[in-house]
Amino acid sequence: MADTASTSPEHSGEGVTRRDFLLISTCTVGAVGTAIAVWPFIDTMNPAKDTLALASTGVDLSAVEEGQAITVTWRGKPVFIRHRTQEEIDTARAVDVAGLPHPESDEDRVQKPEWLVMVGICTHLGCIPVGQKAGQLKGEYNGWFCPCHGSHYDTSGRIRKGPAPLNLPVPPYEFVDDTTIRIG
Repeated sequence: MADTASTSPEHSGEGVTRRDFLLISTCTVGAVGTAIAVWPFIDTMNPAKDTLALASTGVDLSAVEEGQAITVTWRGKPVFIRHRTQEEIDTARAVDVAGLPHPESDEDRVQKPEWLVMVGICTHLGCIPVGQKAGQLKGEYNGWFCPCHGSHYDTSGRIRKGPAPLNLPVPPYEFVDDTTIRIG
């Protein structure tokens, strides 16, 4: 009786090895099959190619003369770019930052003093301030004015008067060369 127990496939080393092989094979095939079935779902969570194209925007500044401003679109938002005059730079830097609703120095908002780059959306309720085009009302501080609720921004895009709680935000940007920036 002891002989039969020792020769049965359940107790021999060969039966256990075969069973382990089948278990590992089954698990591997199941894991690969699951990965193949789930991959299309996971891939749909990646951003679309048109969205990735909007992630950064290159802007040529060579045609923008001193005192002019342009508006470009980045991630569906208007971005105001102003080639500031020396007077605008001096005025922005002369402001006592401690007295501002959202204290931020002009030096912290620009990479090069003559170029101001910021998202042109009022921080109160998301309106688009005016003051980009020649002849538009620029508010009491010669920057931008939100006519919807009366927020006034200075030549550095900082809130000076009105209900807006924050300065106009500065997007991430870098100078690729002297006349080109990449936003995003």
